[in-house]
Amino acid sequence: MNILHVDSSILGENSVSRGLTAAITARQKVLHPGATVTYRDLAAAPNAHLSPSHIAAWFGATPTDPAVIADLAVGQAILDEIFAADIIVIGAPMYNFTLPTQLKAWIDRLLIANKTFKYNEQGMPVGLVPASKKVFIASSRGGMYAGDAPTAFLDHQETLLKGALNFIGLTDITFIRAEGLAIPGQKEPAVAAAKGQIEALAA
Repeated sequence: MNILHVDSSILGENSVSRGLTAAITARQKVLHPGATVTYRDLAAAPNAHLSPSHIAAWFGATPTDPAVIADLAVGQAILDEIFAADIIVIGAPMYNFTLPTQLKAWIDRLLIANKTFKYNEQGMPVGLVPASKKVFIASSRGGMYAGDAPTAFLDHQETLLKGALNFIGLTDITFIRAEGLAIPGQKEPAVAAAKGQIEALAA
């Protein structure tokens, strides 16, 4: 059993999403004794944003920029990690209604035609990543965006991440959400509720 643990928050020890991903990973290790963990910290070691050289390389051109060559190697490692993982744990805080740019850069290394998805003869996308993998997303937000909240239309964080993962074949997704963190009196109960959800996870 292989667990891929991905963090993206820039807040270090003050990050709610990092605390939740650590708890999710610990819970999965209890449920799956002997599981190995691969950890990737996207804030400490961010990917470069896509450039024309990246796109050209994906279409067969030979890159010459050492930085692009190195980043493409990291991108291949990211693909390898996704395919090798049985369980994927992702920390996804909301920054200005969407994902942190470092998490978006990670997604850009995942959505590659003919590697993680393809189009069929009808023009529909087909995910190439095995759907048997379980994904747990630790979502943290300062406001309230879930369900029928008045600001739900501003959620381009969970919706983007779920859509991207579904696109490549990952559909077994569980959100562990702590929201309203910036609202007075809401942070502690929100985090406690999320941790209770984690403790209730079954194999």
